[in-house]
Amino acid sequence: MTHSVIELPVTADDRRIARLAAVAIGITLAEAAIPSPVPGIKPGLANIVVLLVLLQYGWRTAAWVSALRVLAGSLLLGNLFAPGFWLSAAGATLSLLVLGLARHLPARHFGPVSLSVLAAFGHIGGQLALAGWWLLPGAALIGLLPVFAAAALIFGTVNGVVVARLRAASGPGRPPATGAAQ
Repeated sequence: MTHSVIELPVTADDRRIARLAAVAIGITLAEAAIPSPVPGIKPGLANIVVLLVLLQYGWRTAAWVSALRVLAGSLLLGNLFAPGFWLSAAGATLSLLVLGLARHLPARHFGPVSLSVLAAFGHIGGQLALAGWWLLPGAALIGLLPVFAAAALIFGTVNGVVVARLRAASGPGRPPATGAAQ
């Protein structure tokens, strides 16, 4: 019997995506240990990594990091293919689509904070859309909408401020913010 070996070339981009996804996964695991007073509302700290990646490396890299975070985080937390996984995937998908559209907006008016708020609303919108279609009647979700919208606004703003400060602290030596132009 002949052994066949399949070699997959690993690029510098692959290594960068793996490192960044590992950071996002670690934050996801840490955040899962924080109790939430309102079920379904979390600060989304791993989204800080995704937004930083978007601004520094572009949408495609951010999409990979986000997808790997959702998949590996769910696997490690033991809820792969459970409702929580699908809600997270729906939120991440709509958030990335919103960010994909937002990258065409004028960069001088849409910085890290506004992008983070848009992404947070996209994330919660994706989750609520899936929950309304699959898990809960639409009328039940209408009552929760103000709570989730307020959480998206607050956490989106806080995460955006963190991203803006991290970018400012990294100084002039960082690569240019090409994510909005890609």
